[in-house]
Parts: sequence; C-alpha cells; structure tokens
Amino acid sequence: MAAGLAQAAPKPWQLNMERGVTTWSGEPYFLNNVALGVCVVIGLLVFGAMFIAMFRFRKSRGAVAEKWAHNTTVEIIWTAIPVVILVVLAWMSTGGLVSFANTTGSQMTVKVTGYQWKWRYDYVDYQGKAVSKVGYMSKLDALSDKTRQLDSGMDPYAVKTGDENTYLLDVDKPLVLPIHTKIRFVITSDDVIHSWWVPAFGWKMDAIPGLVNTAWTNINEAGTYRGQCAELCGQDHGFMPIVVKAVSQEDFAKWLAAQEQASAAPAAADGPATAQVAPPAPGGKG
Repeated sequence: MAAGLAQAAPKPWQLNMERGVTTWSGEPYFLNNVALGVCVVIGLLVFGAMFIAMFRFRKSRGAVAEKWAHNTTVEIIWTAIPVVILVVLAWMSTGGLVSFANTTGSQMTVKVTGYQWKWRYDYVDYQGKAVSKVGYMSKLDALSDKTRQLDSGMDPYAVKTGDENTYLLDVDKPLVLPIHTKIRFVITSDDVIHSWWVPAFGWKMDAIPGLVNTAWTNINEAGTYRGQCAELCGQDHGFMPIVVKAVSQEDFAKWLAAQEQASAAPAAADGPATAQVAPPAPGGKG
C-alpha cells in the first residue's frame, strides 16, 4: 500500500513531500524542510565528531584517553542547544496547527462521510446560502475495479487518464470544488475509521464513526488532485481513492445550479402531495 500512497502525487525523481496548491499547504512543506535541515545538521555534527574521534585518535596512532569524566560547561551546552531547537520547532508547529484549526470565515461547507470502501460528499452551504440536496457517492472507477480483479488479464499500466496512470487513483464521481474559496470540511464515518487525504492540500483528517472532525482548504490553482484513504480500513482499503476537481468560481456556480436543478426535478415530477382530509370531530356527523 505504501507504493500506492506514493503515487497519489507522482513527480519524476520526487524526493521531498509535495509543496501543495492551497493557501495552507506551504506550512507543513516549510516545517518539514526546517526539521529535515535541523536533523541533517545534527547528524553531520554527531557523525563527523564520531568519525574524527575514531580515525584521528585511535590507539594505533598512540592516542591516550583523557582521564576526566565530566565537563559542566560542555554538558550545559549540549543540553541547552537541543532544548532551544525543540522549543523553536514546537513554536513553529503550534502556529501552523492553530491556523489549520481555524475554520472561521469559511465560504463553503462540505460534509465528507467514509464508507467501506467509498466516500460520500454532501454540499451543505455555499457563499452564505444553503445548498439543496446535492450529494453523491464517489467510488473506484469501473476500469480500475475491473482491472484489479484476480485473473482479469488486464494491464494496470494501461489504465490512464490522458498520459497519467490512474490505476486505483480514479473515481466515478470526483468532488467538485471552487478555487479561491475557503472551504470547511466536516468529516465523519459510517462504519470504521477512514482518513481523507489529498497530498496537494497539505493535510489529512481521520473520519471516525460518531465523531465529526473539521478541516479547511483554499485551493489556489484549478486542476485535478488525487489522494487515497490513509487509514487501514479493511480488506479493500487500497481501492478507496479520492479525486478533487478544482474549477473556477464561475464554473462551480453553474455546476452547482445544475446539480440543484437535477435534484429538484424528481420531486417536481411527483406533483403536490394529496391533501389530507381531517377526521370528523368526536360525536359529529361523518
């Protein structure tokens, strides 16, 4: 499954995490690079000192070990410096987490519900107005589903969208979202713990039965972004992709209006409900 997760945002020779396309995704990217830089510097210092000690002061060269056991100044230094580093990293991380937890000012709300092994998306509101009955299930696309079957004889590398290999990374109905809009997600599950993860957004959030978690995003670039469930949720965990289609606000408004109109059509076709005749009062005439 690790290989499948890595393919959620493939780039040639990609070694670092993805920079992301949202307002907030730069935060974890920057923090990851800072923490990695700190680890590299510490590693170079520690292993450099270790190798110098082993080769320059080895017994075959006549080196004689010093007799002292403690040095108060050195111990204070190598205790204080790591404390300062950890405090700085904690301060930076806390700031990023606080900004991510702040969903105030959201212009749109989407409810995400995890099922074994698919997602449901319900549009709650947009630009201060409630959305009327727009929601749908999103599951693995038919071609990937057919290819993954045992003895299918089909080539996984032949499953493509354009030039991109999308085997196990495509769905029948993507989540459509507008760009340049602060979107609040309310995320839960109907059965077991899932995790909604799109690498380009810079975060992932667990979907837990009986609990609602919140997250937000503001997408800066239109495009199609892929992800997968990042929590081991059962035997078909590897067949639970996520696809987000980010479009302009104008295109999204048209799409949303069409979806609302389509959901209202069946109700209109049923016609008005038959009027209920009240029963006669007790003792009255029928």
